[in-house]
Amino acid sequence: MRILAVSLALLVSAIHHGAAAAESQSKAPVSRKKPAAAKVPSPPPERWLTWGGPRRDFIAPGAGLASSWPPSGPQRLWSRALGDGYSAIAVEDGVLYTAFRRGSKDVTTALDAATGKTVWESEVEAPFQNAYSEGAGPGPYAMPQVVGDRIITATAIGKIQSLDKKTGKAVWSRDLYGELGGTRLQFGYSCHGLAYKDTLIFLAGGRGSAAVAIRLSDGGIVWKNQSFTNAHSSPLLIEVDGQPQVAALLAQEAVGFNPDDGQLLWRHRHATENGLAVSTPVWGAGNLLFISSAYSGGARVLHLARQGSGTTVKELWHNPRIQSHFGSVIRVGDYVYLSSGHSGPAFMTAVEVRTGRTAWQTRDFAKAQLLGSGDKLIVLDEDGNLGLAAATPQQFQVLARSPLLTSRSWTPPTLAGTRLYVRDRKGMMALELGADSRRK
Repeated sequence: MRILAVSLALLVSAIHHGAAAAESQSKAPVSRKKPAAAKVPSPPPERWLTWGGPRRDFIAPGAGLASSWPPSGPQRLWSRALGDGYSAIAVEDGVLYTAFRRGSKDVTTALDAATGKTVWESEVEAPFQNAYSEGAGPGPYAMPQVVGDRIITATAIGKIQSLDKKTGKAVWSRDLYGELGGTRLQFGYSCHGLAYKDTLIFLAGGRGSAAVAIRLSDGGIVWKNQSFTNAHSSPLLIEVDGQPQVAALLAQEAVGFNPDDGQLLWRHRHATENGLAVSTPVWGAGNLLFISSAYSGGARVLHLARQGSGTTVKELWHNPRIQSHFGSVIRVGDYVYLSSGHSGPAFMTAVEVRTGRTAWQTRDFAKAQLLGSGDKLIVLDEDGNLGLAAATPQQFQVLARSPLLTSRSWTPPTLAGTRLYVRDRKGMMALELGADSRRK
């Protein structure tokens, strides 16, 4: 079996977008003076700070996107070369954060969002060779996450770093493999830490410290707990009947644990060949958890409920043919939309969450990452094609499509307001997708 590199912790972007300025003018004929312009409220900052956005669901607020663009594609604002890697792009207050490879080092960089120019770089030695090295490269795979005044990074060899957001200087680091005996992933560590209260919760794998909470301020270990084999999927904070829980998709199972102490709350079997579970779980209305993986794992929906002091788990359905390899899955209402497939053809797919019924499948794109915004889906497939689509339970309608990137594109796009940031293994690009944009 030809295993594609899946150590992408790839995977997606959410933001807050502001309002337009207003100006009033007096129409009274007796006055020759123009009244002062109304005070323009400052728009809220455009942000996409952590993996999958603030809800880790890869949905950005409706931002007035255009319904189409010319055949040549949307307006290109800038592009630049960038080293190898798949790290997604974070955005905060006009600054972008991503990571790339330089020799044997992982480089985290801050870029000016308006121009793409480098603000700072921070290097860390991270020698690693992917088990599918000829097709994937050595990473990095995880997105630099903005948490308060820090940038949190993860290398393919399980080294976690906390960097000063303004300067890129290292504040503390932890080694999930060396210190905690974590699962050594042959396709590279790519889990994104989960910010919770004053800690970051990481999945390490191993015995006794498979889940660990690290204090954000100084890197101290607040708690460590559990024994399991880790995979590439990132943990998700959910609320089950009022109780905060961390849901995690692992190598052979899904589990839930208490974010305050790591105590196990539930577990459910989800077998995946070679433990290659990558896609992030999806939580939504009805206490329904959607999980999916390629390599015979398929898709499941679990219904979670509190009963006394415990949590009950009921599997509503399982379909081995619905396989999210590493892409983002978007839930809208009672349906999830995803790119299903891994080593062969990939199908854009709509699945009814409660029943597992496949509403439709199309082959409009190769294996793709998805980002939801308003009533539209932004699609970026692995061949570098960018698309804009409308997805409903009845149909998938491509509104616009254009070739964009030239190298393998496995990184989910990031949307900040109406500005889209994309990258492949060679470079990155900023695009304007707003309805009022004009091509120059």
